[in-house]
Amino acid sequence: MIRSVLLYLSRNERLEEFVLHFDLARRAARRFIAGETMEEALEVVKGLNERGLLATIDHLGENVTNAAEARAAAAEYLELLPRIAELGLKAHVSLKLTQMGLDIGTEFCRENLERILARAKELGNSVQIDMEGSAYTDRTLEIFREMRRKYDNVGIALQANLRRTGRDLEGLIPLGANVRLCKGAYKEPATIAFPKKREVDANYIKLLEMLLSREARAKGAYAAIATHDERMIARAKELVARNGLGPEEFEFQMLLGIRRRLAEELADEGYRVRIYVSYGTAWYPFYMRRLAERPANLLFILRNVFKR
Repeated sequence: MIRSVLLYLSRNERLEEFVLHFDLARRAARRFIAGETMEEALEVVKGLNERGLLATIDHLGENVTNAAEARAAAAEYLELLPRIAELGLKAHVSLKLTQMGLDIGTEFCRENLERILARAKELGNSVQIDMEGSAYTDRTLEIFREMRRKYDNVGIALQANLRRTGRDLEGLIPLGANVRLCKGAYKEPATIAFPKKREVDANYIKLLEMLLSREARAKGAYAAIATHDERMIARAKELVARNGLGPEEFEFQMLLGIRRRLAEELADEGYRVRIYVSYGTAWYPFYMRRLAERPANLLFILRNVFKR
């Protein structure tokens, strides 16, 4: 119930306007968000790298309907990528296609994305496309497939809560795709998504088995295992060992502010661990979805905010 309410509120524009100007909420959000500026995010990534953790950097924003705003978002990434290179950081970037103008037009979005991919390619970096709500799944995959034919430095996220994801993954493995596998953070109807956690977990394991198989590796597929669930991590370790994958052939991914100790333990064990680092002023929807993924975070954050 709490999760459903939080996901509903993540799309409430009136509440967003209030929360963005509410100092208590801004301080609470810093658990998951590196800051509102690029330099704050780069400083956080530097600290993660020093601890042996990789990063992916996300400039927050989604569902942009103004062409100038979409171009500005693309320009932010075109500035961010050289800064990563200048500082020698171990990080790539993540973005949402609706931030690049997918709601404005597919071709417009594609042009913005390709400029970023081309710049990342020049700098020896890569771009991960986030998956959004199910209304965008087909168009997101279509654009990814098109870009994958031209660029080998583009990856895609898939969500285990969607019933269709097994078929989608089957189609991506032959492309040698870099796939970030997550559970999914959007409220979806039961007709297209598994409504129960145990069903999502079971599907996640099934997808993991596909993505970490010898067959997938032979095609060049790369697994980014995005989870904080220790059972999923343990299962991934078993599959990696069974299929003979080396530590450079996959990675674990976690969100900034969640299970930091677990991430460090995995890194100390020799695994590649990448932290999803978000920054920007448009943090409200992202923040609410993080709370919805684990409502206990809400009480944790409130306790810590009031202790300050």
